[in-house]
Amino acid sequence: SAWFIIGVEVAERFAYFGIACNLITYLTGPLGQSTATAAVNVNTWSGTASMLPILGAFVADAYLGRYRTILAASLIYVLGLGLLTLSASLIPTGESEQRINVSAKPSFSVNVLFFCSLYLVAIGQGGHKPCVQAFGADQFDSGDTKEVISRGSFFNWWFLSLSAGISLSIIVVAYVQDNVSWPFGFGIPCLFMVMALVMFLLGRKSYRYPKGNQEESSNAFARIGRVFFVAFKNRKLSLTDSGLGQGLLEDGPSEKHSGRLDFLAKAMIAREDGAEPCSGRDVEDAKALVRLIPIWITSVVSTIPYAQFMTFFTKQGVTVDRRILPGLEIPAASLLSFIGVSILISVPFYEHVFLPLARMITKKPFGITMLQRIGVGMVLSSFNMVLAALVETKRLNIAREHGLVDKPDVTVPMSIWWFAPQYLLLGMIDVFSLVGTQEFFYDQVPTELRSIGLSLSLSAMGLSSFLSGLLITVIDWATGRNGGENWFNTNLNRAHVDYFYLLLAAFTAISFIAFLFISKLYVYRRVDQV
Repeated sequence: SAWFIIGVEVAERFAYFGIACNLITYLTGPLGQSTATAAVNVNTWSGTASMLPILGAFVADAYLGRYRTILAASLIYVLGLGLLTLSASLIPTGESEQRINVSAKPSFSVNVLFFCSLYLVAIGQGGHKPCVQAFGADQFDSGDTKEVISRGSFFNWWFLSLSAGISLSIIVVAYVQDNVSWPFGFGIPCLFMVMALVMFLLGRKSYRYPKGNQEESSNAFARIGRVFFVAFKNRKLSLTDSGLGQGLLEDGPSEKHSGRLDFLAKAMIAREDGAEPCSGRDVEDAKALVRLIPIWITSVVSTIPYAQFMTFFTKQGVTVDRRILPGLEIPAASLLSFIGVSILISVPFYEHVFLPLARMITKKPFGITMLQRIGVGMVLSSFNMVLAALVETKRLNIAREHGLVDKPDVTVPMSIWWFAPQYLLLGMIDVFSLVGTQEFFYDQVPTELRSIGLSLSLSAMGLSSFLSGLLITVIDWATGRNGGENWFNTNLNRAHVDYFYLLLAAFTAISFIAFLFISKLYVYRRVDQV
């Protein structure tokens, strides 16, 4: 049944990336937006799509359950994609080409329909994404050691399978959008989302459904929230005087770090008014969530570079020679498929080469810890931004050498293959950082809140997209005022995206240093509690 759920998610990812991969081209083409405005709009949308899983996970864990949430989200998803296709069909064919020299733009109603449908897709994705992955992981028994190890592999193979679907979407849909029509290019993802919904319904009898999901999850929110409330009320009371100072939470990991987060333990103190104190389990669960916050913050900062591959990476690719064979020119967005190719190579390498070697060295069944895996991804992310900056510097130098600085419509004589390494590195970063983050947050939250756990990892990417958009807006204003050299000039031959990449590399490096300090202090949640 886990493989069946993976098939559903592959179809959904095909649909999502069919829209996302070439969105900036649609915004700067048919909708006539500037590069900076389009980049901010893409970042805002992708950030919203990545933040909404928190709401979707809350609805699933507290009210509807994962199965019904997936069904409702899928229907919203299909509606959004259908309206998106309709909005594209309302723009006359060929108008995007004319807009290069004409200031006319689509009508206000077309823009409203487009953005409403786009955010309906984000809402649908917000309910679908955390629940399907958590529902797939639920097919493994947490009480069985072999199945727990298999669950770790599930996250790896989940990503590998998704990468195949994403790569196919990028190659096929981006080509159709650039060479056939945008309505047809948006209609294909809509069809695949319908297929995902039908596939999910067909497998309903084979799934393993967590028992008591709705009631227990509602209680989880209440009991963990009550810990903070009671601890605040008891803030002036002493743990020592109450008899809890010795042997505090004897069976929990907190005893290894006595004093850290002990203020939450005050929720266990019995009050004179007869109110029932919180249990040790409730306090441990609350502490587990608090300990995740610093890790989450460093994850947000370190994933800001990830927001660039669907914006500036694609716009850079448009300016160079995209011929891979005589007479065959590929869309710039097609290079995103290299991320999937890299994942297809990196996952088997990680599973069959890296992990066995790590197990031999560390003598641990999992090879490396989840936090170590995330840290490797952060290092690769910082290095990738430096590499992207060097490639962009080379592109700018070639444009100057050939007198193309003020000729943005002329192809820069530089092969698009120069951009391939930074896309391949993004795939490796996914395998280490993104997959590691998802497994970490799923594993370290209370059992009833695992959809929330996965949504936390997704929300880190969402917030990083918002921060990326904010940075672009501020830098665009600061560098473009008073006639200065705008880093995000619509004419990329006069822009300095390379400076932006170096800035992001520095942010990621600083985030990694903070992550090292935080991870050394982190106390893993016990397996038997999960």
